Amino acid sequence: MPPIPHVRPENVLRRAEELIAVGQPAAALSVLHEHVTSKRSRSSPIASLEPVMLLFVELCVDLRKGKSAKDGLYQYKNIAQNTNVGTIEMVLKKFIELAEQKVTEAQAKADEIQSSLESAAPTSNVEDLDAIETPETILLATVSGEQSRDRTDRAVVTPWLKFLWETYRTVLEILKNNARLEVMYQATALQAFQFCLKYTRKTEFRRLCELLRNHVQNAAKYSAQMHAINLSDPDTLQRHLDTRFQQLNVAVELELWQEGFRSVEDIHTLLNLSKRQPKNIMMANYYEKLTKIFMVSDNYLFHAAAWNRYYNLLRQSAIALAAGQGSKKDSPSVTEADMTKAASFVLLSALSIPVISTSRSRGALVDVDEVRKNKNTRLTNLLGMPQPPTRASLFKDALNKGLLSRCRPEIRDLYNILEVDFHPLSICKKISPILKEIGADPEMEKYVLPLQQVILTRLFQQLSQVYESVELKFVHELAHFPEPFQVTSSMIEKFIMNGCKKGDLAIRVDHVSGVLTFESDIFSSAKALHPGSAAGSAESEVGSVQRLQSTPAEIARSQLARLAKTLHVTCMYVDPSYNQARIKAKEAAHARARAGAAKEHEETLTRRAIIEKRKEALSDALQKKQREEENRKRARNQQLQEAEQQRLLDEHRERERKRMKDEQDRIRQQELKKQLEELKTGVKGIDVNQIDLEELDSNRLRAIKLAQLEKEKNDLNEKIRITSKRIDHLERAFRREELKHLPEDYETQKKQDLETYEQTKEETLKAARQKHKEDVALKHRLSRLVPYFNDFKKSVTEKRHEEFERRRKAADREFEQKKKQRIKEVHERIRRERAEREAEEQRRREEEERIAREEQERIAKEEERRRALAEEKAAREEQRRKLDEQAFRQRQREEGG
Repeated sequence: MPPIPHVRPENVLRRAEELIAVGQPAAALSVLHEHVTSKRSRSSPIASLEPVMLLFVELCVDLRKGKSAKDGLYQYKNIAQNTNVGTIEMVLKKFIELAEQKVTEAQAKADEIQSSLESAAPTSNVEDLDAIETPETILLATVSGEQSRDRTDRAVVTPWLKFLWETYRTVLEILKNNARLEVMYQATALQAFQFCLKYTRKTEFRRLCELLRNHVQNAAKYSAQMHAINLSDPDTLQRHLDTRFQQLNVAVELELWQEGFRSVEDIHTLLNLSKRQPKNIMMANYYEKLTKIFMVSDNYLFHAAAWNRYYNLLRQSAIALAAGQGSKKDSPSVTEADMTKAASFVLLSALSIPVISTSRSRGALVDVDEVRKNKNTRLTNLLGMPQPPTRASLFKDALNKGLLSRCRPEIRDLYNILEVDFHPLSICKKISPILKEIGADPEMEKYVLPLQQVILTRLFQQLSQVYESVELKFVHELAHFPEPFQVTSSMIEKFIMNGCKKGDLAIRVDHVSGVLTFESDIFSSAKALHPGSAAGSAESEVGSVQRLQSTPAEIARSQLARLAKTLHVTCMYVDPSYNQARIKAKEAAHARARAGAAKEHEETLTRRAIIEKRKEALSDALQKKQREEENRKRARNQQLQEAEQQRLLDEHRERERKRMKDEQDRIRQQELKKQLEELKTGVKGIDVNQIDLEELDSNRLRAIKLAQLEKEKNDLNEKIRITSKRIDHLERAFRREELKHLPEDYETQKKQDLETYEQTKEETLKAARQKHKEDVALKHRLSRLVPYFNDFKKSVTEKRHEEFERRRKAADREFEQKKKQRIKEVHERIRRERAEREAEEQRRREEEERIAREEQERIAKEEERRRALAEEKAAREEQRRKLDEQAFRQRQREEGG
């Protein structure tokens, strides 16, 4: 059913335009909002509701009514999402365009206001658009009259920035659960990212990322809805991936590294869901951003691993393009210079991995190792690597791919100095020019500090193989770096202490004699005495440093192992049966293991089931306890809330009572003052200043007023009595004097009246004679026209009579025709109704005959069935009788026999 006239969208739109025309946009918005959110609008056609929504969002933007816009747009989405999603997209795009236009206009206005000031950035320094007014800013705006750029932006631009942010958030909330609106959703998310990047809105960017993350997590909850988001759809997943990659780019641009890492985790989660192979250009961007994130977090190991993955991707893309197997659009554009640069960064980042960990914890505790293992596993999964990277594995992979021949010469020389050559006395001297070149490159300068740690590690590892003790001064001279990368003696000693704490170095510092002693105790840390062993969980290879000879501690430590190995080999050569017995024992152990594997598996499954049951029981008990605790907490909170509500209600009632009393007192005082003013101005004889207002009430005031009025009345009556007495005497004197002059006045008046009468009569007769003369002349002049008038009147009358007769006859003929037509239609209708009744009667009779015939057939079939059953029953009875007779005769024969 169409909407009633007074709520039609056209009428509402017209009413709103009229209100806007008279300068009442707020009233127009109220009318539109009431119509859009009304249940009656659900039955309105979309074509007529669309102009209403366009005007509605325009007014919402002009008046900055974000809440009203959100309510109306939600309602419009519910109305149109199942029929026409195009109109939803158009209205939302209009909403965003208007909000962005307002921000642009506000910026232009702020620039115009501050045209005399020095140009500044196009953003305000407000940290959070949701909480922009602080007490400090309010006080500053109050006590200071200076108009700065920030204050102008805060007053002019920031409100519109806040509204634009609310606009993006509202649109995303509206579009989040409908797959048909997904393209608009992703486009809006990209616009919101550009908003955060353009205006450096870091707080809003974090909230935006969290909002998008919640939308993806909640997509499974609404999977049963119509047009729900389906992350299994490759196109949908690809759009989400594109959005997350843009989110990662913006996070890196804003230097929000934690949010960037969370974006990387989001991308990795979506990649695991994707059935398509991601584009190489996207993955290249992914790994490049990971290198920046890991570099900021000082995770040099995974930073180098990310560079390794990035280089491998570039290399594979180049090979695929060369073989004609890839698409140029989906692959990163790679030149030889790009490959050289990437190879240099791969090798340099691997060289920068600290050999000795710089973290504060020792790292030997189980819980710390477990946390570090979980973290490494998590980061490994983000890089898509089968196992956690190590310094050795990264170098091995780089050498296998020939990175030494592709990278820059100074990086190649640095690798040879640190990882191949053995030169403890000249290592720093050889590296200084290379370090200076690296420090001069802005992109590589960040690797200088970690490289210094690696250089110092190699220096002490190589010195420990040559010297038992060295002077501190000698070490300081060896550890010489170019400016501004020079290290102090305190930094060197701090590095030594950290290495000894981690167990990677075994050095004793004697400050009295100024000597460093390298420990050679056979019971010292094996890790420290083996300079090339695992250090700081960053280097797990053995012999990564060139070694001259084994130390006495290493010889003593490996003596028993070497003796056992030698005896084992000797026994195998001397007694072959020893090896055979060992092989048989091994085979028997394998057989026992195979025989008991099934039973052990069953026991393991049973034990696992028991553990799961116990876990479930424990979890159920814990959940029950939590529910009980939540119920108690909820009941306690409810009681507190009820008590608080009752207290607030009592306070409200008390405040209302006090307010009413104060209001009554105020009104009473005003009334008393008003009455006193009336007394002061209207009633004389009362001294208002001598009246005490505190002791005065309305009754006393009324009594004072009545007493004064009574006094005034008595005074007035006395004055009237005296005046009337005086006037009475004067009147009698006037009349006595008047009697003397009355006859003379009568004669004079009579004479004047006669003269006036004669003059008036003469004037009247003169005017009548003149009027008669003029009328007679007019009659003689018009009498000549009378015959012509009569002829014209007669002709007009005859024509009108003929026209009347003609129209009357035509009307009679039309009446007769319509009468005949009506009679014909009535006869036709009667005939048609009679035919329909006869046909209906015929159908009814045929239906009754059919029902009767079917009933007869049914009765006949029923009789036939009964007759057949009776015959069958008789046949069975006859057969039973014959069988009984046969059985009887058989028994007789058996008894006779």
